[in-house]
Formats: sequence, structure tokens, C-alpha cells
Amino acid sequence: MRFLRPFTTHVFNPFSRLFVRWLPGFGVIRYRGRRTGNAYRTPMNAFRRGDAWVFALTYGSDVQWVKNVLAAGEAELERGRGVIRLADPELFVDPSRRLMPFWIRPFLTLMRVTEFLRMRTVDG
Repeated sequence: MRFLRPFTTHVFNPFSRLFVRWLPGFGVIRYRGRRTGNAYRTPMNAFRRGDAWVFALTYGSDVQWVKNVLAAGEAELERGRGVIRLADPELFVDPSRRLMPFWIRPFLTLMRVTEFLRMRTVDG
């Protein structure tokens, strides 16, 4: 899937940021660049699991947005009209994809996604 990354980053993401937060299983993660401090918004698959949100890392964990969130220790998730504060990012590998909804697992299997990021919801 890495071959799609330039298209996704430069063409699809700017367009999808307009509507993706309204779709089930999606949101826009907001974070700051660890070197520049610039604000960024990246559309993502996001699934609530208890008091946490889990993100399927379709391009793996070695991407800039993941590095930025890990360095900051926090991010925000835009869903519908709301913004959810997140903290304590934790990378993990799960070949069974057990925290993903049943209907999404076949797609993640096809794309060979085994890396995920979990973040705790911050009260307030």
C-alpha cells in the first residue's frame, strides 16, 4: 500500500478532510509537527474501544504523523461536530486485528495491516 501514499497525501487527503469526519469508522486526527510546530490534520480510520481510540496504520508506524503524535504524547480527533482529546499513544502489533470491527478485518488482512496506534480519551 505504500505506493499509494503520495497520491493519498497530496490528492485524496486534502479532499477527504472536507467530509471524512462524518463517515462511520473515520475521523481526522489533529497534531503538531515535532520539529516545526505546524498544525496538521490527517484523515484516518478510527475505532472506539472502551475509553480509547484505535487507529489502523495502513502505511505502517514509520510515517510522520505517527512520529509526531508519539513525540507529543497527545492529539485530537475530529468526529462529526465534536473534537476528542487523546493522550498516551501506544503502538502495538496485532496480526489477528482483534480490536478492529469484524467487517473491516478482511480489508486490513488484504492490505497486510498489523500495526495499530491506541490512544486514551482525555476527560474534559
